[in-house]
Amino acid sequence: MCEFNVILNGKTLFKDVVYAKAEGTTVTVKSVLGETKEFKNCKIVEVDVNSTRLVLASFS
Repeated sequence: MCEFNVILNGKTLFKDVVYAKAEGTTVTVKSVLGETKEFKNCKIVEVDVNSTRLVLASFS
């Protein structure tokens, strides 16, 4: 299984993510342990499986 690190503004903010959903300007992610985190005013800009990175950008 592939777990992603969530990166926003160059910083890793959440690890071991196995699920991501973008709705409007909110991105919801869930970890392999079932922990959930919402990133408001963000969008997914890159998914890199080889580097296990899920990169977000914030709306200004």
